[in-house]
Amino acid sequence: DVAGLFVVPATIDLAGAEIELVSMVARESRLRRTLDAHLSAVAREGARYDYVLIDCPPSLSLLTVNALTAGREMLVPIQCEYYALEGLSQLMRTIEQVREHLNPDLALGAIMLTMFDGRTRLAAQVAAEVRKHFGAQVLRSAIPRTVRISEAPSFGQTVLTYDPGSPGALAYGEAATELAHHGEGMR
Repeated sequence: DVAGLFVVPATIDLAGAEIELVSMVARESRLRRTLDAHLSAVAREGARYDYVLIDCPPSLSLLTVNALTAGREMLVPIQCEYYALEGLSQLMRTIEQVREHLNPDLALGAIMLTMFDGRTRLAAQVAAEVRKHFGAQVLRSAIPRTVRISEAPSFGQTVLTYDPGSPGALAYGEAATELAHHGEGMR
């Protein structure tokens, strides 16, 4: 438990959502309408969320398009691995399509380098390439590849509660601080 953190985890039911969405009217904006209704209800109670983070599957599916349509800014995690650059290029093309047809206000807020293994040249090369193309939009903090980050979900915890002093937890803390100082970004 983390004070002030509210999580709505996905269940196995989400697996069929893509199939159900395909035949729906305005299928790309279902999440946006639901989220807007929830945020309005919370505001009527005199409360608000500082941030709403929507975790997406690592594919450019209808669920991901819904998240891009619902969001204002994106935090894009990218693994420091070879195929991640290709995936990022595909994502940027999808973002342009979403901007053009569904959500003209969608902005790239930040890119977060993850699974960074400082012992490999590949991780450094991927990080350098991402920084070259996206500059200040790339967070300075890189999330290291660690066993603790991998273990935490199997215990139903975040790395911040599982091992708060681990390098991974500390890196996520640094990234959160960077995002908080990012101004109005990611809200």
